Amino acid sequence: MKTLIIAVAIAFGTLTVTNAQSSSLENPTKAQNASMQDDYKEVQVSELPQAVKDAIAKDLEGAVVSKAYANGKGEFKLVVTTADDVGKTMYVNSKGEWIKEQ
Repeated sequence: MKTLIIAVAIAFGTLTVTNAQSSSLENPTKAQNASMQDDYKEVQVSELPQAVKDAIAKDLEGAVVSKAYANGKGEFKLVVTTADDVGKTMYVNSKGEWIKEQ
């Protein structure tokens, strides 16, 4: 009888450890998500390419870019406040073409 109880305890312990490992792989933390994305470094809004500035003026009339970030692939992450006071994070390439959120 002792052997049966020990065997059940070992089996339960093994299942618990296995489930804990798989759930941590399925649900990455914010730090893991950040490391999966390309590294964006903050740049001055005035340093944005003219094509990006033109795209903002054309497509987001009245919007203000409060922060801008660039990565090594010529893509920009923009923190924008629209004319109706809604804050958005948007992505654009150096040609002024909007990129879907990653």
